[in-house]
Amino acid sequence: MADTTAFELVSPERLLASKDVAMVIVPGAEGNIGVLPRHAPLITTVRPGVIEVFETRGGEGERIFVAGGFAEVTPERCTILAEEAVPVVDIDRAKAEQALKDAREDLEDAKTDADRAAAEARIKIAEARVEAL
Repeated sequence: MADTTAFELVSPERLLASKDVAMVIVPGAEGNIGVLPRHAPLITTVRPGVIEVFETRGGEGERIFVAGGFAEVTPERCTILAEEAVPVVDIDRAKAEQALKDAREDLEDAKTDADRAAAEARIKIAEARVEAL
């Protein structure tokens, strides 16, 4: 009886993680998803937020911020294709707060629907990054 599941986190730049884990918590589009070994198959979008990776049951989780993407879960594996991913401990609070301020200013200055939509998307990501801290 397997007590781990394979976990892979891939960003456009590189493979960020590939290891066997006890559990992964994924910020899915409809809410957080706890992935354990033998999870039912699913594919979902990933909203901006924090992935928590637990190598052992009851252990402390590694926290990784993702700006969005897709997750595929099978009974043996959890694969996340992230638009952007960075360990939460590597996020600079001042830069994150400045990015949020800049995105809000961009929304105020937006003149077209496309500009507004892009600014709103940047705000969601920036808010999630600051919240992760």
